[in-house]
Amino acid sequence: MSGNDPVCTAPSAGPQPSAACAGTVSHTLAWVARLHRIGMGRRLRDLGLYPGQELMMMRLWDCGAVRQSELIQSLGLDPSTVTKMLQRMEQCGYVRRSPDPADRRAVLVEATERGLALRAGVEGAWADLEESTLAGLAPAERTELARLLGLVGENLKAEADEEGPCGPGAGGVC
Repeated sequence: MSGNDPVCTAPSAGPQPSAACAGTVSHTLAWVARLHRIGMGRRLRDLGLYPGQELMMMRLWDCGAVRQSELIQSLGLDPSTVTKMLQRMEQCGYVRRSPDPADRRAVLVEATERGLALRAGVEGAWADLEESTLAGLAPAERTELARLLGLVGENLKAEADEEGPCGPGAGGVC
């Protein structure tokens, strides 16, 4: 194949690479997820955040101070990734880390006033991306898409060994 081959240069989900022929939906889902992350990254840049940092802040906004180990587990990221992310966010004044009074070996992470002030901007970024993402879909189609993606997510949870955003049995509510 040459660099001019449409399979190698297509800027969209199709034509699909031949190796992904048995995974049409998975290929499209990966493409959409990539574009969604790029779109969110552009919106977060205006707030001084990088993609993924807003998810950490959402966890802290919803649950308050949490142990760093619990944050790592709930985000499903590598400990070194979370540590680096926290270092950056602490330098920006968005989070504070301190010893856990109940266990001095553990570290608590909490949003600072500056971090709490990011919430409205992050909510706006997510709302804006939602509208952009779903433009042209009728309300019933949006509902059906959310339902279907929820089912796909449930199917993949076991693959990712995920428990949900706030731990086992929390049902997404902290």
